[in-house]
Amino acid sequence: MCENFHNKKLFLTGDFPEVKSELEKLIELQKTDTNLRRLKKAIVTAEERRASIEQEFEQHAFSIREIQAKRDAAQATRADLEKQIAENKTYLERANRNLKNSQNQKEYETAMREAEALQKQISAFETQVLEKMTEIEEVEKVLTERAEEINNLETNQQNALKEFDTEVSKNRKEFDIESKKRQEVFVTLPPQMASIYNRLAQRSRDGIAVAEVVNGSCSACFMKLRPQMQVELKTGNRIMTCESCTRILYIAPETKAVSQET
Repeated sequence: MCENFHNKKLFLTGDFPEVKSELEKLIELQKTDTNLRRLKKAIVTAEERRASIEQEFEQHAFSIREIQAKRDAAQATRADLEKQIAENKTYLERANRNLKNSQNQKEYETAMREAEALQKQISAFETQVLEKMTEIEEVEKVLTERAEEINNLETNQQNALKEFDTEVSKNRKEFDIESKKRQEVFVTLPPQMASIYNRLAQRSRDGIAVAEVVNGSCSACFMKLRPQMQVELKTGNRIMTCESCTRILYIAPETKAVSQET
């Protein structure tokens, strides 16, 4: 039956107050259903969105741990280098003593070579220590800049999750209220009207059965309405459907008022 509306722009006529009342119910029903679809989507995807929040904070925590690990590694390397410097300086002192106490040319040359090698190694280690000190300073600077984030990360995560859980709980309560409201409105519709509304809503991907006319076009399919249809819609004495998508059409009261003023 609904398919015949494509070629039949009106399917309910009658006294103006009755038609207006039925149309107002349809509009209210559509707004309620649209809100229910939004709430249902929010509820169904709640777990996924909560996991996304947790993952976002975990990524922040991971990046911080990476920086801290880089600092710790640099500090450990610096400590190891300083230990090797200390050990080599001990060896250098011994080489210098051997150099001073050498008894012949061979002992002298051996001690000299050892002392020179140790001095070069100590210098290389000291250069590496300076490099590590610079690296540590740079990492510490980053950690200082992110100190507030680091200190508040756990608290911010808990607050974000608490706020999200509150929102989900609110959505569930609103869904129950809107579902009850929908039923109260739906049962007051004539059976034929209720059946038509359900068919239109179910066959539409967006669940839109009742569409507002905006700037002379159906807001659901964007088809421009014929001038005569626009005039008939403004009178409000019949319920009409879009000639393109067959959705029930209406013009918002404020739109009608502006049209009448102009």
